[in-house]
Amino acid sequence: MTDSDNSWFHCGRCGSLFPSAPGEVEERLCTSCGCNPSLGIEQMPGPHTLQQRVELEEAAARHIQRKKHPKRRGKRNFLVLKIAVAWILLLAAIVFGARLIWKPETTEPPNFVDANAPEPVPAEDLELLDAATQDCMRTLSGFLTASSPEERSQFVLDPIETAARMAQFYAQNPLESIDAATLGIVGRSVLHFPGARGIEVQCKSADGRFLDAAFREQRGEWRLDWDHFARYSDFPWPLFLAGSGADTGEFRLLARERLADERKSAPTISLVLYAPKFGYAKEAGFASPEFLVDRASADGRMLEAAFQLARANERPFDNRLPRMDPDGMIRIRAKIRRIEKDGRRHYEIERVAACHWYSEKVPGVDPAGAAEVE
Repeated sequence: MTDSDNSWFHCGRCGSLFPSAPGEVEERLCTSCGCNPSLGIEQMPGPHTLQQRVELEEAAARHIQRKKHPKRRGKRNFLVLKIAVAWILLLAAIVFGARLIWKPETTEPPNFVDANAPEPVPAEDLELLDAATQDCMRTLSGFLTASSPEERSQFVLDPIETAARMAQFYAQNPLESIDAATLGIVGRSVLHFPGARGIEVQCKSADGRFLDAAFREQRGEWRLDWDHFARYSDFPWPLFLAGSGADTGEFRLLARERLADERKSAPTISLVLYAPKFGYAKEAGFASPEFLVDRASADGRMLEAAFQLARANERPFDNRLPRMDPDGMIRIRAKIRRIEKDGRRHYEIERVAACHWYSEKVPGVDPAGAAEVE
C-alpha cells in the first residue's frame, strides 16, 4: 500500500497525525502512540499531496509542543491589575469624600482679649533695652571678672558709698565665682523707678545658676545695683539668729505667710523669714522663728499688698520678668531687732523698709497709708 492509498487521521490520544487506510476504522491504530485514536474524531477529508502531508506533520508537531509547554496568557494578569487599580481609585474617592464631609469650618476667630495675656512692651522701653542691654552685660562681666575690691567698685552704683559695704559683706560671705563668659540672657525688662528707669536682666550660667542683676544709669554709664545683686544684709542671717553681731540690722530676706487662709481674719500676719541663696532663686536658706505683724499697721498693709501682688504674678516697678522666688514667698528689706531677756531670745520687725531688694527707697507697693521710707 502506497502513501497515495492512505489517508491522514488525528489521534485523540496523543494529538499526532498518522496515515491509515480509509476503511480500517475498528483496526486503525495510531502509528505514534500505538493506541486506538477513536475519541469521536472524524477522518480528515481527502487524499493529500506530499507537501500537504509535510505541513500537516509540522502542524501536528507544533500542536503537541504547545500542549507540552503551554504559553502563558496575560489575560489573568491584566484582570488582577484592573482589580488593583479599581480598588485604589475607590479608596481615593472614599478619602476625598470624607475630607469634603468633615472639613472644618473656616470661620473667623472671635474678637476677644485674653485677660491673662501680657500687655505689649511700650516702644520706648524696647528702644531702651536694645540700646542699653549690651552695656549692662559688659558691666556685669567686668564686675564678675574683677580681681580686687577697688576694681569691682568701678562697676557699681555709688561706688564710694558702696565700697565699704562691699568690703564688709565679702569679709563675712564668700565671693561667688562665676564665669562671665558662660552667662546667657534668659530675660530682660525695664524697671520704672520714680523719676528714672532701670533695667533688670535674668541670666543663666553654664553650671545652672540663675542670676538677676539690676542696672541704673549713672554719669553716662550703666552701673550694677550691687545691693540687689548680692542680696546685701548688714550681717549673715544665720549668725544673727544665733546671737552674733549687733542686735539690730537691716536684711534682705524672703518672707512666707504662715497659715494664710486659716489666719486671714486674724489681727496679725504670721511670717517666717528666710535667707536667699545666691544663684538658686527657687531655694530658700536658713529660716527664722515666727514673726507677728499687726495687719492694721503700715508694715502690715505693705506686706498684704506685696503678697497680693505676688498672687497676681506681678512684680514691683512694672517689672515684666517672671518671678524667680520660691512659691508663696516675697522679697522684703526689713530692719529686725534681736531681744535677749531673762535668758530667752526673741525677735521683732522694727520696720519693713521695702518689698523688693533694689537700692531704692520707695517700698515698691502702694497700699493705703504706706509711706516712703528712708
